[in-house]
Amino acid sequence: MKLRSLLFVPADRPERFAKAAASGADAIILDLEDSVAPERKAYGRAAMAEWLASPRDCLAFVRINPLDGEDSRDDLDAVLPASPDGIMLPKAEGADSIRALIARAGGADLPPVLPIATETAAAIFEMGTFRQVSDRLAGLSWGAEDLPASIGASTSREEDGRYTAPFEMVRSLTLFAAHAAGVPAIDTIFPRIEAMDDLKAYIGRARRDGFTGMMAIHPVQIAAINQGFTPSEAEIARARAVIDAFAANPGAGVLKLDGRMIDRPHLIQAQRVLAAGE
Repeated sequence: MKLRSLLFVPADRPERFAKAAASGADAIILDLEDSVAPERKAYGRAAMAEWLASPRDCLAFVRINPLDGEDSRDDLDAVLPASPDGIMLPKAEGADSIRALIARAGGADLPPVLPIATETAAAIFEMGTFRQVSDRLAGLSWGAEDLPASIGASTSREEDGRYTAPFEMVRSLTLFAAHAAGVPAIDTIFPRIEAMDDLKAYIGRARRDGFTGMMAIHPVQIAAINQGFTPSEAEIARARAVIDAFAANPGAGVLKLDGRMIDRPHLIQAQRVLAAGE
């Protein structure tokens, strides 16, 4: 399951589904949570289920409502028979939330889960437990909107758009928790749709740091995200050269390639680059 780009679309706006699916996103996220008003959730469930039942050529996740409310039960009753490719779980608090979701599904087949792992203060202290349920995960992501509100912070960002120190830490914890669980690390949204240069810089930093994909809020962001998380031809050529060098010298721990020393961490990184380019 390739997850470079994941595009949100409100579940109560079926007129947008086809455009989202044709955007080039690796997956779309039909959202039953924040983007749908309470009085529209029943309509959103019906629209989502009808669309999922029709032929489609893109992966589709459904973001249900948090487990601490009754809406999630109605969501699952509508979602699971429609067989989405994944469930996005908001306000997840570690492995216990995944187990609770499985229990709430009541024995029905549950597709892979993509938790948003940082939306409550308690969630921060459960990040490392996701590796206990790694076989049930499609990846791990985070959010910078709900957590500030839950702790009384006025914002998660500096004036120049960078995250403040507490939320930069949360982002880092998500990155390490995902890699500890061996699942894709999905960075959060970039909210300023018109700022494409800033978006590209954000994507570059995310990939540099070890994220493998990113969520999006508008189709115009998808091409930049896909390009940013896809290795260039030069990167792939370099990765192949590193792998070939170690294949030709299977007993070597350190080698010289193009005038530079390389060792086993370079080999691991090269293997990741090739995997990302497939």
